[in-house]
Amino acid sequence: MTASDLLNIQPTELKFPFELKKQSSCSLQLTNKTDQYVAFKVKTTNPKKYCVRPNNGVVLPGSSCDITVTMQAQREAPSDMQCKDKFLIQSVVAPNGTTTKDITQEMFNKEEGKVVEEFKLRVVCIPANPPSPVPEGSEEGCSPRASVVEERNQSATLSDAVTASLGEPMQKSSSPEAWSLMSKLTEEKALVIKENQKLAQELETVRREMSKNSRAGFSLMFVVLVGLLGILVGYLLKRT
Repeated sequence: MTASDLLNIQPTELKFPFELKKQSSCSLQLTNKTDQYVAFKVKTTNPKKYCVRPNNGVVLPGSSCDITVTMQAQREAPSDMQCKDKFLIQSVVAPNGTTTKDITQEMFNKEEGKVVEEFKLRVVCIPANPPSPVPEGSEEGCSPRASVVEERNQSATLSDAVTASLGEPMQKSSSPEAWSLMSKLTEEKALVIKENQKLAQELETVRREMSKNSRAGFSLMFVVLVGLLGILVGYLLKRT
């Protein structure tokens, strides 16, 4: 039957986030709609594939029972993510004071004058990591984020790139390897800046020395020229 007068069962289908070679689980909740004790039992068409906890029990009047169904790790995905497995929940009115230890298979045997309700659930597999839709206007195979990063890399210098990476949120590069790489880049950046400053100072010193030598050479040449001119004038005066 598709509806139960004894138990309210939610959800009405089992949805498993499917991922290869990983277990996945989903939950069921059984709520007793009566003022009597209700015993239940969970069956499946593929018992080796699923683990049900608990797979039987007693729901007290007006109370609920939570069930966890675990799909074992699968090596292959079902065709088109369509699963043919089914689950069956049987429920029956039990004597007051019944506990889980008192449940037997005979309690769920269909006999004359005995009502055993059955509720079937189908299994649905959904992708664990569904692909994100590609925004309009972006080129195929290239996300907007990748384009922004590419433009930034084209226009930024090494120093700017290091500074930008250090300014990103910690959770984006929280691994020890990432922090070690950023620390190393920072040290190299500081070393390059220090070398540039030292080189600039040396160039300034050389420029000043060259300027001094240039002025000193000009003064010495001027004295020599004046001396030669004086000798020439004295020679001419003696001849006259």
